[in-house]
Amino acid sequence: MTSRLPVLDELDRRIVDLLTVDARVSNRQIAAQLGVTEGTIRGRINRLEAGGAIRLTAVTNVAFAGSPKVVLIGILAQHGELQEVSRQVAAMPEIGCVILMLGRFDILAVGLFAALEDIVEVANNRILALPGVRHVETSIAVKTLKYDYRAAKITPVRRATAKPRSA
Repeated sequence: MTSRLPVLDELDRRIVDLLTVDARVSNRQIAAQLGVTEGTIRGRINRLEAGGAIRLTAVTNVAFAGSPKVVLIGILAQHGELQEVSRQVAAMPEIGCVILMLGRFDILAVGLFAALEDIVEVANNRILALPGVRHVETSIAVKTLKYDYRAAKITPVRRATAKPRSA
């Protein structure tokens, strides 16, 4: 994987949009839909994968995991310790997402847990015990009304004030 992400143009974005709906769609079908050759699609997908811009993978429906509890863990860290605390929390296998925040918390960690005891172990015994952690607050989802797995697509944010690029 290269250290620099590839720049996505409009064709790349359209390819990603189609793969987001169905990652098993054939290169031939994508090419026909977008009006380009199959080789162009294959080359673009290979470049995006090699550059780390996309990764094709199966997304598991949470309902098949039994009754996991989606847990949001808000973390306040001491000034100067944010990066190290974030790194250590991200290294925990139970945590699936770590986000640096502006607002109430410095860090938001998200994980799926089978039991309340597991939440206590991670949040209170491991995260709160990390050097530089000042406060931990957990929130447990009781019902998920909407979860769109496509919300985490790897595409650049389009800003209303951004000027269009020339080709």
